[in-house]
Amino acid sequence: MLSSEKKLLRRHFRMARKNLTPEQRLNATKRINRLLKPFIRKNKRIGVYWPIGFELQLDIFNKTAVRRGAKLYLPYIEPHSLRLWFSPYPENEAAMERKRGNSRLFIPQFQGKKIRAEQLHILLVPLVGIDRQGYRLGQGGGYYDVSLSHTRYRLQPSTIGVGFGCQLCESLPREKHDMPLKTFVCEQGVLHFKPKRVR
Repeated sequence: MLSSEKKLLRRHFRMARKNLTPEQRLNATKRINRLLKPFIRKNKRIGVYWPIGFELQLDIFNKTAVRRGAKLYLPYIEPHSLRLWFSPYPENEAAMERKRGNSRLFIPQFQGKKIRAEQLHILLVPLVGIDRQGYRLGQGGGYYDVSLSHTRYRLQPSTIGVGFGCQLCESLPREKHDMPLKTFVCEQGVLHFKPKRVR
C-alpha cells in the first residue's frame, strides 16, 4: 500500500514540477542557486548531483563553489550496490568513465578518488517531494536512503534538499529507515528542520 501511495505522489510532484513555465523555472532556479551560496565554504567537500529530467539545475551554485575554493563531488553508482560513492566533480565531461541509465536520462559516472557520504561536509540532495518535517520522497531507487543510513551513527554531512516550492507538502508517508534532511532550499526560502529528540 505504501509503495502505491508513493507512486501516486511521485506522479503528482513530477507533474507539478514539469508544469512550471520556462520563466517560472528560470527565476526559481536563479533564486535557489543564490540562496545556496551562503552554504559554500573554502576547502569544504560538497556533494552535488547531475540533474536529470526536470530536476533543479545547479550550474550557478557549482561555478560559485569552485571559484570560492570548495571541493565538489558527484554521486558514483557502483554496479550491484545501492550505497553511493562520490567522485570529484570533473573540469570537463571528457573525464566521464561510463553512463548509467538509458540514453535520454543518464547519470554520468566520473573517475577520481572516491569518498563516502560521511566524508562530505555538505550534501545537496535531489528530491521529488519533501514534507515540513524534512522527510524526502526520492526517485525510488533507494541510493540516497541507503547511503544516508550508513551515516546514522557516524559523522554526518549537513543534508540540504533542493527543489522547487511545488515539491513541498505538509506530510509524506515514511518508513522506519527514513532519515529527515536538515534543510530544504526552494525559491520561497530556506527551511530548517528541527531534529527529533531521542527519548
